[in-house]
Amino acid sequence: MANENEKQLQIELKPEVAGGTYSNLAILTHSNNEFVMDFVQMLPGMPKAQVASRIIMAPEHAKRLLFALQDNVQKFEQQFGEIRLPQAPQQPREGSTIAPFNIKKGEA
Repeated sequence: MANENEKQLQIELKPEVAGGTYSNLAILTHSNNEFVMDFVQMLPGMPKAQVASRIIMAPEHAKRLLFALQDNVQKFEQQFGEIRLPQAPQQPREGSTIAPFNIKKGEA
């Protein structure tokens, strides 16, 4: 039992990943086997936005991510105050887009 408690997951953060990737638009889709999250860099006045990163997860991992995000947003708001959105959030639907600007969904 003591041997099991000593096992720790070691995670390596490579320098090229450590800086992160900025995204201000997320496009979420799913199939029966996976969730696909495209993180996009979009700038006002620019005709084209680029997908900066695509993450593909099994449904179980996507649900764990949802719970982790809910927990972290709650902790953030307790510490720093409510995160205010410019408009009331709408119920997401398949192929939802989370964007900071009032745009219509385009094609990649």
